[in-house]
Amino acid sequence: MEGDTDVYCCLGCETAAAIIRGAGLERYYQDREAYPPRPEAHPASWTGVTPQVHEDGSCELRLAVDGLRCASCVWVVEHVLQATPGVQAAAVSYATGRASLRWDPQRVDIGALAGRIVALGYRPRLLGEEAQPDRALLLRLGVAVFAAMNIMMLHAALYAGWWGGMDPAYATLFRWAALVLATPLTLWCASPFFAGAIGALRHGVLHMDVPLALAIGVLYVHGLVATLLGHDTYLDSEGMLVALLLAGRFLESRGRRRAAEAAVSLAAAAPISARRVRAEVIETVPVAALHTSDVIEVATGDEIPADGVVVYGGGTVRMALVTGEAEPVAVAPGDRVLAGTVLVSGHIGASVQAVGQGTLLGRMAAELQAAADRSVRPAAADRIAPWFTGLTLLVAALAFAGWYWRGGLPAALPVAIAVLVVACPCALALSGSLAAAAGLGAAARRGLLLRSGDTLADLRTSDTVALDKTGTVTAGALRVTAAEDAVLRIAAALERHSSHPIARAVLAATAERGIPLARASNVTEQPGFGITGEVDGRRWALRAGPPGVVELVALGRGDDSRLHGTLQLRDVIRADAAATVAALRAQGQRVVLLTGDHPEVAARIAAEAGITEVIARVDPTAKAEWVRAQQAQGRRILFVGDGLNDGLALAAPDGGTARAGGAASTLLVADGVISGVHIGPLLAGTRAARATARMIRVNQRRSIGYNILAVSAAVLGWINPLVAAVLMPISSGLVIWGSFRVEQLVREAESWKR
Repeated sequence: MEGDTDVYCCLGCETAAAIIRGAGLERYYQDREAYPPRPEAHPASWTGVTPQVHEDGSCELRLAVDGLRCASCVWVVEHVLQATPGVQAAAVSYATGRASLRWDPQRVDIGALAGRIVALGYRPRLLGEEAQPDRALLLRLGVAVFAAMNIMMLHAALYAGWWGGMDPAYATLFRWAALVLATPLTLWCASPFFAGAIGALRHGVLHMDVPLALAIGVLYVHGLVATLLGHDTYLDSEGMLVALLLAGRFLESRGRRRAAEAAVSLAAAAPISARRVRAEVIETVPVAALHTSDVIEVATGDEIPADGVVVYGGGTVRMALVTGEAEPVAVAPGDRVLAGTVLVSGHIGASVQAVGQGTLLGRMAAELQAAADRSVRPAAADRIAPWFTGLTLLVAALAFAGWYWRGGLPAALPVAIAVLVVACPCALALSGSLAAAAGLGAAARRGLLLRSGDTLADLRTSDTVALDKTGTVTAGALRVTAAEDAVLRIAAALERHSSHPIARAVLAATAERGIPLARASNVTEQPGFGITGEVDGRRWALRAGPPGVVELVALGRGDDSRLHGTLQLRDVIRADAAATVAALRAQGQRVVLLTGDHPEVAARIAAEAGITEVIARVDPTAKAEWVRAQQAQGRRILFVGDGLNDGLALAAPDGGTARAGGAASTLLVADGVISGVHIGPLLAGTRAARATARMIRVNQRRSIGYNILAVSAAVLGWINPLVAAVLMPISSGLVIWGSFRVEQLVREAESWKR
C-alpha cells in the first residue's frame, strides 16, 4: 500500500508507522537493530481483565510483550504508551519482556493500550499465559538444519570423488546445488547475525555477532566465486556454522523466556477473597475491596488476607513463611497479624491496616518483581569479541597486503580467506557455554538445579554462605525428642483430632515407636493454651511448659492437678547439615546462620550444625539489607532459604538458592533449587562450579592457542582455504571434548574430599 511518504506491505505496517510518527518517535528508524514482526489483527476483548485499582482511581497492570528484538523495540513501545492520552506511567523491560502500565480509566482502557502495542507489531498478553516461542527464529533454525544437512551430503559426494573420481558435470551440478541451498541459508537464516553486526558497527560496538557475520559472509562469497570459477567451496562448513549458532540462540531464548515467566508468577500470594464483617453480617468480598479499618474474620486453617490487628478472638498463627519462626505464635486482641500467614487454630477478627501492595507481602512481591528485571551480564565471549574481531581483521588485512605485494591478487585472496575462515570464533563462543552446560548437568545430577551459567560463576566466587534456619538447616517441622511411651500414648489420644503442629509431631512420634492409639472423649481445645480430654477414664490436660516442653497434667477435682510427664519438642537439624557446613568452611567459606527465630533457638541450632556466626530476629527486609551491606563491603554472598520471608534476600545476593518444597516465590526468584531433603547438594554445586571455571579457562586457552597457531600458519601460506574449513570444526571439537571433563573433575573432587 502506498502511504503519504513511504510504501508499506500492508495496512498494519502503515498504521504502525503512523503511530510512531504521530508520537514524534522517528528516531526509532535510526536506532533499531532488527525489524519487528508484522502487526497482528486487533486482539480479543480485554474487558474481562481486572487491573489493580489504586486509591486515586488509577489502574495498574503488568503485561508480557512478545516480539521485542532489540533496545529500539523497547524504546518505541515505551514511548508510544507514554504518549497515549490517559497513561500516567509506562515502563518496558527488555530483560524480561514485560510492560508496567498505569492509566486513568476515565480517559483510556486496557484494550486500547493493548491495541497500540499490537499495532506496532508486538503481542501483549497477561502474565501467566503461555508465551509463544519466537516463530521466526524457530523457522530459520528448521530451514538452516535442512539446508546444512543437504549441503553436507552434497559435499560428502564431492570429497568422495577426490579418490574415486567424479564426472566434472556431476561435480559442477553438486556445487551449484549446494550454492542454491546456501543462498537462503545465508541471506535469510543468518540474517539475525548480519543485522546484529550492522547495528553494532553503527553504534561503534564490536560484539560476537561481528566476527560471526564476517565468517558467514566470507564463506558464502568465496563459495559463490568458487562455484562460478569451478573451484571447491566450503559451503558445508558455513551451513554447519549457521545451524549450530541458530540452535544455540533458540535454546538461549527459550531458557530466558521460561526464567522470566517464572520470576513474575509469584504464586505465594495472599488469598483473593476475605470475609468482611459489616453490621453483624459477614460478606465474602475480593481482597481489593477491603479498606483500612474494615473488620475481617479468619477461621482455623485460613490464610490471613491483609495486615491487621486482632480485635477479638484468639489462636495460633504459623509465621514461618514470613518470619521464619518454626513454632506457631499465639495471638490475642491487640496483636498484629500479617497477610499470607495461616491461622493454625482458633478464630479471630482483625481490623485491617494494609491491603495489597501496602502489606508486608505486597511490598515483598513488588521488590521481587523489580529484582526479576535486573540486567543480564555479558558473556565472556562478548567481552573478548572486540579484541578478537579487531585483531583478526588487522591480521587478514596485513596478510592480504603482504601477499598482494609479493604475488598479486591470486596469491593474496586465498591467504586472506584462509585467515578469516581458520580464525572463526565458534570455538571461542562455545568455550564458556558448553563447559557451563556440563557444569549445570553435573550439579543437577547431585540434586542442585541451577538457572544459568552465571549462577555457576556466582557459586564459585562466593566467599560467604548465609543459611536460613527453618526448613534449610533444620527440617522445618517439630519433632518429639524425648518422652516416655506412656506419656506419649495419652498425648496422642488427645491430639489425634487436632491440626496443630505439636499434634502432628506427637502423632508422628507415636507411629515411629509403634504405640497403639488410645481413644479420648470430651476433648476440648483452647487455642493458645492447650487441649483437655478423658483417656482411660481419667481427665488429662496437655499444655505448654517451658520453651520446647509440653506438659501432660492429670486433672483432679477442682484445681487439683499434678504433673504426670513431659514431652520435649524441637526443630532438629538435617542429617547432613553439620557435615556440609564443615566442608564449606574447609573450602575457606564463611558460614552464617540468618534467621527470624528466637536468639536462643537460633544459637542451639547453630551449635549443632557447627556454625559460629548467628544473626537472629531479622525480618525479611532486614535479611535483604544485611546481604546488601555485606556486598557493599566487597563480599560475595550465597544465600540459601525456603520461606516466603527469604524471597527478598534470595533476589538481592550474587547467588540465591531455594529448597524444593519451599514457598513458591523463593523457587521463582532463586538462581537455583536444592531438590531432596538434604543440603549436601549445595556443596556438590560449589565443586561443579569450580570444575566448570577450570574447564572454561582450559577451553579458552585451547581456543586462543588454536587461533594463534592456525592464523600464523594461514598467514605464512601453509594453509589454504580448504584446509582452514577442515580445521574450523576441529577447534570446536576440542572445546566439546574439554567440556565433557567437567563431570570427571567433580568426581575427582568428591573422591579426594572423602
